Amino acid sequence: MQHIDSYDFRGKKAIVRVDFNVPLDENFNITDDTRIRRAIPTLKKVLQGGGSLIIMSHLGRPKKVEDKFSLKHIVGRVSECLGVPVQFADDCQKADAQAAALKPGEALLLENLRFYAEEEGKPRGLAEDASDEEKAAAKKVVKESQKAFTAKLASYADCYINDAFGTAHRAHASTALIAAFFPNDKMFGYLMEGEINAIDNVLKNAKRPLTAIIGGSKVSSKLAVLENLVGKVDNLIIGGGMGYTFIKAEGGKIGNSLHEDELIPQALEIKAKAKELGVNLSLSVQTMVADSFGPDANTQLVPSNAIPDGWEGVDAGPESLEMWKEIILKSKTILWNGPVGVFEIPAFAGGTLQIAKYLAEATANGAYTLVGGGDSVAAVTKMGFADKVSYVSTGGGAMLEAIEGKDLPGIAAIRD
Repeated sequence: MQHIDSYDFRGKKAIVRVDFNVPLDENFNITDDTRIRRAIPTLKKVLQGGGSLIIMSHLGRPKKVEDKFSLKHIVGRVSECLGVPVQFADDCQKADAQAAALKPGEALLLENLRFYAEEEGKPRGLAEDASDEEKAAAKKVVKESQKAFTAKLASYADCYINDAFGTAHRAHASTALIAAFFPNDKMFGYLMEGEINAIDNVLKNAKRPLTAIIGGSKVSSKLAVLENLVGKVDNLIIGGGMGYTFIKAEGGKIGNSLHEDELIPQALEIKAKAKELGVNLSLSVQTMVADSFGPDANTQLVPSNAIPDGWEGVDAGPESLEMWKEIILKSKTILWNGPVGVFEIPAFAGGTLQIAKYLAEATANGAYTLVGGGDSVAAVTKMGFADKVSYVSTGGGAMLEAIEGKDLPGIAAIRD
């Protein structure tokens, strides 16, 4: 494993895995170019070091070649951000001549990697009633051809850089398998390095007290995260829809609020472990409830354990927020993943936006704050606080798996 700052890129071609899976509108205009901008420092480092660039990414989840998933739609914006004209290869497996012709300071963007099933290693086109034997045979064929697919990508370059944290939890050809072709010439990009350091600052090098704020709709989606964090943090704030499973487990009345009865035993286990370890597990004490799920619903504030029948919890109430504010502002390290209300409906986004405000205040007071997950990132961005927290993660799923304590394939492949 090399380090990007000490690597000599002069006269070399670098193939760089980025995460340019950006949102496009119906006219193929990029509606949020954050992922492109976050990768630019790594890409510029190669060019300024006298190398040339081969950039590869996926876009969406295509099952076949479709124009709406083509990376050609983002070439212009990538060129603007990079400051050089970016060439385009309309087939990631047939770019030999274009890659070979690259001169120092030039860049080439490969077409969507996921136009090939070999990128993910999953067979396509199987009949819905395919037998287990047929599925196994198809998977074997794709896995065999995946080696050739990966070798072709590797043949374009002299070194490999992984700067796609958003896909680091996937063992795909371009994120994990390709690294083996560059045993002495592989490295992390600046974005990937920053993400790894941010997670280490929370899970390995945290200043105490350490607080995790975990929100979102379902316990099932973050059960492993909660189980891992309860043994590491001083305070565990559980908000959003997942909190109602815990409140019901305590015997509270939650009306029509979202919950998962089958996970009540696990919720009780997490509560018991928190008590055993002296962890302050904090649930909502006051909830904004609504009589329907929509922006025009009638709302009222009630105790979180006394929600009337026919009403459902949609946001954290002021008493909950004040309690959490006190915890947050006393913390030295804070991790936030997931909203504490129905963030996509503006009328129910107030609590989540307040959490963003508290994190900005804590950061100003010297705390280390890491924010990850779509709605949490959207909240700090909407409040204008993206540059007022310590680190905003670009990878929701990858960050969650890292917090669970998993070894991410895209990271392990570089370190091996």
